[in-house]
Amino acid sequence: MMLSIRNLSSGYGDAQVLHDISFEVNAGEIVCLLGRNGAGKTTCMKTIMGLIPANAGSVEVSGETVSSLPAHEVPKRGIGYIPQGRRLFAELTVAENLEIGLMVRQQGDDIRDQVLGMFPRLRERLDQRADTLSGGEQQMLATGRALCINPSVLLLDEPTEGLQPSMIEQIRKAVTALRARGVAILLVEQRVDAVLSIADRVVFLENGRNYPPVTTAELEAKPELLTRFVGV
Repeated sequence: MMLSIRNLSSGYGDAQVLHDISFEVNAGEIVCLLGRNGAGKTTCMKTIMGLIPANAGSVEVSGETVSSLPAHEVPKRGIGYIPQGRRLFAELTVAENLEIGLMVRQQGDDIRDQVLGMFPRLRERLDQRADTLSGGEQQMLATGRALCINPSVLLLDEPTEGLQPSMIEQIRKAVTALRARGVAILLVEQRVDAVLSIADRVVFLENGRNYPPVTTAELEAKPELLTRFVGV
């Protein structure tokens, strides 16, 4: 088991958003968080990464508690994070953005070459500033930078938002390749068709609480869950 969320609660100031969340993501598995806007999906991701402190409960990676660590230490434990909106260093080049990812866990050129092999378009644009890339290329770079830490756990918050179909397919292929390599992947995705085609299990969030995980096969047999939790 790679990522374990146990009775996790968090929020912003006095406003509690997550209430007693519990689920697990195994090595070589894609788990998708699904829920309406405001259900707590991004807050869950940020709490796992230590960007929002947990009020209660724990986050563990391979048995080590990371929820008590400062946020800058969490990626050093092998957790990659691709936030909504990408959050690139706009004025730095593609190469420099990747280098920042490599520095987190002192990774070398072999990892950089793996990432560029996964996203050949980035190799063509190494000297180009991040803010001059297309939206799809920026998403590739954000994904590539997260992969430069050679993660055992990867969190992706709406990675296909605003992308054209060809770019969505490239991101999907990259994510499934990482699953095949044994990475534990937690994905926030609004596009239900994308979820059903890629996820192994789904965790529904509603008002900061989670419904027990279901497999995609169970979800296809119970479409009423999508209506209840996502409104589709």
